[in-house]
Amino acid sequence: QVQLVESGGGLVQAGGSLRLSCAASGRTFSRYHMGWFRQAPGKEREFVAAINWSGRPTRYADSVKGRFTISRDNAKNTVYLQMNSLKPEDTAVYYCAASESWFVMWTRLEADYWGQGTQVTVSS
Repeated sequence: QVQLVESGGGLVQAGGSLRLSCAASGRTFSRYHMGWFRQAPGKEREFVAAINWSGRPTRYADSVKGRFTISRDNAKNTVYLQMNSLKPEDTAVYYCAASESWFVMWTRLEADYWGQGTQVTVSS
């Protein structure tokens, strides 16, 4: 069993930055591939970024490539999402997820565990 708690969301102006954190409970965090997803009002959940259990490789949605960076610290049971050059279209609830399957997570948007989400709002 893995519990995920996101933090770091908030309100930021366009062009600004935020760093999301996802703290995981349990001793098996390092076994899981981790990902970030987001869901804007009236839209379906979409994949944002993923990181392999070992830290490499990583994968990003085209819409965030070059602006967002995913990383993890297995010693701290934490995964991060550094978001730079934020745009109003990045506004959404951001969810952290843990998956034993690398490909399923970012191709089928499925995961074994999900966090409750943290709101990110980017004003223009």
